[in-house]
Amino acid sequence: MRVLVTGGAGFIGSHLVEKLLQHGDSVTCLDNFDDFYDPDIKHRNLETARRSEGFHLVEGDFRDGELLDRLFRETKPELVIHLGARAGVRPSIADPLLYYDVNVNGSLRLLEAMRNHDVERVLMASSSSVYGNNRKVPFAESDPVDHPISPYAATKKAVELMSHTWHHLWGLKVAQLRFFTVYGPRQRPEMAIHKFTRLIDQGQPIPFFGDGDSRRDYTYIDDIIDGIFCIMQTDFDYDIINLGESETNTLTKLVELISGELKREPQLDRLPRQPGDVDVTYADVSHARQHYGYQPTTPLAEGIRKFTAWYLANRD
Repeated sequence: MRVLVTGGAGFIGSHLVEKLLQHGDSVTCLDNFDDFYDPDIKHRNLETARRSEGFHLVEGDFRDGELLDRLFRETKPELVIHLGARAGVRPSIADPLLYYDVNVNGSLRLLEAMRNHDVERVLMASSSSVYGNNRKVPFAESDPVDHPISPYAATKKAVELMSHTWHHLWGLKVAQLRFFTVYGPRQRPEMAIHKFTRLIDQGQPIPFFGDGDSRRDYTYIDDIIDGIFCIMQTDFDYDIINLGESETNTLTKLVELISGELKREPQLDRLPRQPGDVDVTYADVSHARQHYGYQPTTPLAEGIRKFTAWYLANRD
């Protein structure tokens, strides 16, 4: 299969690209290598993929309509997996216009390119952040998501709505994937697990927001990639699908696990809760299990063990 992956040099994208190549697919990776974090990290993420004859890298921005037109015309993708986005809750509060431009306008450009080139199927990365501070847990896809509490979450909800419109009007087949706090090797350096691991290892204080009772559904990268593969090989129409581990752990427990693996005592820089941060995320994955065969298998303790081993082997 010919697959176009946007954001393919990033954390999730690079793992997916490798899996697709191992599967025998032809993969075009579109990434603009922006400086949200060190672009050299993204180039290193693709070292394995670059050795495959089935891999084609295009450096560019999916907001560029002319680039997309040329790319679709030349590579003729049969499936698009749209992972590219401006990520992060707190940075979106600082620069909401940029987040809207990249996440909403950029996704609109991509949907239009698909329509114009008769490409029917797309998997799009959404986020658990769309649930906001939903008091009902675990979060199910049928729950109302009308009250996002960050610009990032609002952009992800907007793209879900927009893609449904393209499905309704032009028959686009869309799977919206609501990811729940994905972590593992190559995780972005500013994300909590990677950042905490680095700071604890270096003997520096870690930013510890609130009293430590906030809870997250941390999902290991291998489970996310398996979930994507389960879905892409089915005949979806329009669907919204939670992909999480379906268990929650507190911030306090997370720090304990990381420090235990590193065998170092953490120093906590206690800070107030941050605007835009939700109190809990918790995925109901029964829909993904029943309809797509999704089976997450990596509890947090095992995932942190794998992540810290990768970190220690690659920290230099």
